[in-house]
Amino acid sequence: MKPSRPLYEREPELAAAAKALDALCGGQAAGGLLVFTGEAGIGKTALLTEIRAMAADRCTVWSARGGETVTSVPFHVVRQLLQPALDRFPADETRALFGDWFEIAAPALGLADPSGPQPDPQGVRDGLDYLVSRLASRLSHRPLLLMVDDAHWADGESLAWLAGFTARLSELPLLVVQAHRPQELAARDADWAMARAPERAGTAGHPALIRVALRALTPDATADLVRAGLGEHADDPFCREVWAVTGGNPYEAVELVAKAQDRELAPVEESAGLLRELGASARGSGLVARLERLGTNANRFAWAAAVLGTEISQELAATLAGMSSAEAADCTARLRDARIVSGFDPLEFVHPLIATAVYRSIPPATRTAMHGRAAWAITQAGLGAAAASRHLLEVHPDDDQELVAQLREAARQHLAVGAPEAASRCLERALEEPPRPQERAAMLYELGCATLLSSPATTVQHLRAALDTPGLDETLRIDATFRLAAALSHNNQLKDAALSLAAEASRTAPGPGLMRLQAAHFLWEGMQATEDDGPGRSARLARNADHLKGRDNAERALLTLRAFDAMLRGENAQLVNGFCERALVDGRPARGLGWTDSEWGFELPAMVGITYAFTDQLDRAETLFGEAVRAFEISGWSGAHLAFSHTLLGLVHRRRGRLAEAEGFLREGLRLADRAGSGLPVHWDATCLLVDTLLARGRTAEARLVADRYGFGPPYPSAMVLPDAPCVRGRLLLAEGRTKEAVAELEAAGAALEPRGRFNGVWAPWSGDLARALADTDPVRAAELAARARVHAERFGTDTAIGEALRCEALFAPEEEAAHMLAEAVRHLEASSSAYEHALARFEYGTAIRSQRELARAQKLATTCGAEGLATRAQQVRASIRSSE
Repeated sequence: MKPSRPLYEREPELAAAAKALDALCGGQAAGGLLVFTGEAGIGKTALLTEIRAMAADRCTVWSARGGETVTSVPFHVVRQLLQPALDRFPADETRALFGDWFEIAAPALGLADPSGPQPDPQGVRDGLDYLVSRLASRLSHRPLLLMVDDAHWADGESLAWLAGFTARLSELPLLVVQAHRPQELAARDADWAMARAPERAGTAGHPALIRVALRALTPDATADLVRAGLGEHADDPFCREVWAVTGGNPYEAVELVAKAQDRELAPVEESAGLLRELGASARGSGLVARLERLGTNANRFAWAAAVLGTEISQELAATLAGMSSAEAADCTARLRDARIVSGFDPLEFVHPLIATAVYRSIPPATRTAMHGRAAWAITQAGLGAAAASRHLLEVHPDDDQELVAQLREAARQHLAVGAPEAASRCLERALEEPPRPQERAAMLYELGCATLLSSPATTVQHLRAALDTPGLDETLRIDATFRLAAALSHNNQLKDAALSLAAEASRTAPGPGLMRLQAAHFLWEGMQATEDDGPGRSARLARNADHLKGRDNAERALLTLRAFDAMLRGENAQLVNGFCERALVDGRPARGLGWTDSEWGFELPAMVGITYAFTDQLDRAETLFGEAVRAFEISGWSGAHLAFSHTLLGLVHRRRGRLAEAEGFLREGLRLADRAGSGLPVHWDATCLLVDTLLARGRTAEARLVADRYGFGPPYPSAMVLPDAPCVRGRLLLAEGRTKEAVAELEAAGAALEPRGRFNGVWAPWSGDLARALADTDPVRAAELAARARVHAERFGTDTAIGEALRCEALFAPEEEAAHMLAEAVRHLEASSSAYEHALARFEYGTAIRSQRELARAQKLATTCGAEGLATRAQQVRASIRSSE
């Protein structure tokens, strides 16, 4: 296909684009990514325009463009891409396209007012993914082409969405074409998003990823361009001087040729000396001088347009320039004739280089004043504080309390659509104004809350500043301390979290606020991997909670913590579950203690469910964790929260012995966690459970790969891991035959847990596994460990704990007694719903009494569980018994 207008020396790029389009339109590939990079004026926009023309009759094309002055406007590029596509649908059909994501993602596109809790930015991105997928499926007869020009000036929220979305291209019939200046993208705070997108998108099923750095034109190509504009009689010296003046930059060469035409300059060697002066007028100060020659009105109108940035409303530009509509129309015509702007309403600058030159030519004081007037005009037009905020950010601090109020309102609006970074910019700027002294602490608190879902470290900094600033009322102090502790814990600083809570509790008067702080203090003290006085803390918690009835949320929180602590200690399971029942209302978390309620946090309902999972109440645990997934999905909390809820469902399936299902949920938990960051607490939990699940399936090598990938081993995090991490790592080492290392790991686990009074052998099976590891080298000690484990299991009283303890103790009993113990273990584990452990007990019992019938039942049960390794062992033992009979 020939270009619609000359594009010099871009044949390889056009051929690559044509190949990708052919593959897409021919159904040979599901999706792909083309990335073009290069300096300003190198021809990226012209190339994208040509690709658009190539695709016009074959694809549905959506396009967007970043802008230098609108990088702070959240979802600006996303809105350009998607709003025109949605305009063709009636309101009810648009809502249906979003499905359950409407309340989460539609506000980001300006299609609905925000409602519900503050959305997680990852949830908004997932909602946009879903919407584009639905739209792409509606266009199944025509593949989709997404084009993003000047991506280096895309807003951070759009960049983050594009990064994640391009990683999913193999699932969709669409092609993404993106262009940017590499140096400017690298300088952006959000550069990681798009910079990493191409590498993550190169997955199986894509056409070959194209990433091309555009080069300047050669002298020969520049000569062709000159002769196309000025005629074939343009001589070689003249053409070579055009190349020398412009450096082969296509935009500058085209502009220089146009200036030569305007001056009616003869394209011969005698005129070549004038080209440098003409070239200077196309950029920088030369462009400014040319603009000034158009007159004061045109110059002022161009300034107004440059301040407004992109999609420039002629009416707003006129208001900003202080002129009538007729004057604005006249200025538009003159600027169009001078090739400075294009279009009428909205206007656009012909090239970003021109927009940059005009904007930077405005005297600083005038530019600041114009931003202030632009904010006023946007507010007067009813477009809202969020729309005006990008201009308010440019105004110099001047003790303007109205500006402070506007920026705080803009921050609230940004948070409501899932743009915490934009909210933070507004609040940080408002603090510079500055606000009234009595408002400063509250604003620091708001700033800390703005980053709670996205940056725990930043949240810690701002909330500590809020607490150190006079003027924070008691209610906000308590909430700030509670949120500070949560952020510290998520930042692997549990000891600091507990200390902060203790300090604030010491100066808080008795009442609900103090109980909230005390409950949080018990929470983060108990969640620490190491503790100075675990039994003392447990005793204090028991004194505070055992008498409570669960009459309000503070009491329910303490009862939850008491139940969780008692489960870890291996106290009687009936007592433990009684605490859980009093912590719930009709078997469910009370209002204010739900999964997405911000006052208490998601940790409390999670602790109830985990307690149920380790006390053989698996139906109740599964119900709670299923509600967690639904609650987080409905609220758009698609980051670490959703990852944790999948991990919790993986825990339930592991405890049930549904190993394949457990593996699926745990791998999904890790996938979701990977999107949210690295080294998060949920990574440890999901990795620990996945390693344990893979070992149960007999896939030791895979368990090792997962452990190595996520650094599962010492040093462990400051927070305890679900289940106990050293115990699971010890089990992995045993499976690998590294018995000496396993013994050291398991002994260290016991040395850490026993002083804290934590004797739950299902949560932390160190003693049973250590007994097995020592069976050959130190059978006396091994038998003592097994006997003690059984005592603790009998005290705890669950069928799983007793059955597992009996299995271990049977290793050290005489043959007849061992068989009896294993029969009892089978009975308990059959009643426990722990199908994998039940299969193990049947296998060991069948082996002990050489019963093919029992081994066949063990093999069937293991196969049902997904424990391929155990099923194979049962089959092998059955075959051995048959051959010996």
